[in-house]
Amino acid sequence: MHMTESPRPSGAYTTDQDPTSYPYDGTTYGSMAYDGYPPPPPYAPGRRERRAKRPAVLLTAVALVAALVGGGTATLVGQLNSGSDGATGSSGAVRGTTVSQSSKGTVAGVAEAVSPAIVEIGAASSAGRSTGSGVVITEDGEIVTNNHVISGAQQIEVTLSTGKTYTADVVGTDPDKDLALIKLRGASGLKTATLGDSSQVKVGDQVVAIGSPEGLTGTVTSGIISALDRDVTIAKDDSGGSGQGRGTDRWPFEFGGQQFNGDTGERTTTYKALQTDASLNPGNSGGALINMDGEIIGINSAMYSPSSSASGSGSTAGSVGLGFAIPVDTLKADLDTLRAGNGS
Repeated sequence: MHMTESPRPSGAYTTDQDPTSYPYDGTTYGSMAYDGYPPPPPYAPGRRERRAKRPAVLLTAVALVAALVGGGTATLVGQLNSGSDGATGSSGAVRGTTVSQSSKGTVAGVAEAVSPAIVEIGAASSAGRSTGSGVVITEDGEIVTNNHVISGAQQIEVTLSTGKTYTADVVGTDPDKDLALIKLRGASGLKTATLGDSSQVKVGDQVVAIGSPEGLTGTVTSGIISALDRDVTIAKDDSGGSGQGRGTDRWPFEFGGQQFNGDTGERTTTYKALQTDASLNPGNSGGALINMDGEIIGINSAMYSPSSSASGSGSTAGSVGLGFAIPVDTLKADLDTLRAGNGS
């Protein structure tokens, strides 16, 4: 806040400062004649005190103006206007999110606000253990993820951003949309994500991806939306190969008549996807694609990762900027089906 220098308080002038002397004995004026004009009035009582207070009033006004300009101090304005000590309105946060006004539009602000609602999912099956990601949508532990992350799982363990772990049960799956809903046992008071509107997404919009690639919990990457309505074909289950969440393996998908990351198998489904160049790697499946207001606009589901060896050693190269996410509007339209346990 810019400091402003207050005007120096001024009081009544003394007679030796005034070029015209007005003798005054406290009761009556002296014998000086005023040619019919009334004698000058005495200085009003308390005048010095009122003038001394003016700088304080000015400083208060400056503080209010600064508070109005600075989004981070909007709470001060609310307290001064309401006279309350602890009540804060919504002016200090972006509507529908916990991204502070001063952090709006920054990757750091989005990551800080949304990371607590992104979890790591470990799914154990007879084929081994997979690692994926999920998005918390209710305080009592409903979590959205990809169907291929938990497909065939016999036991599901979820780790929060705090490190606390829960056991989870499958509520419902929709292999046609590659979506699944799981529920934590005994959870309450969890941080939840805000579901946005994917119909408003435009090519070139900045986005943030959060998930657990290669088991690295809470990894944040950023990029843009590079295309809309991509027809992506994926396996309905893990029969076509290992899921994207399976350690260093890759989730196979088809695009433009070609297969990537392996064979998708015989049972496939196709959906319209958001394409992003935000770095996605194995383990990002089921995690969040987020706009700069901190709202979920997609569930990350597939990525292209070319093999680093033509000999088929099983190793993979990193992300090349071709990632795909299920639009959040598809998820919102499917939630009732998932909660009812249908589609599984």
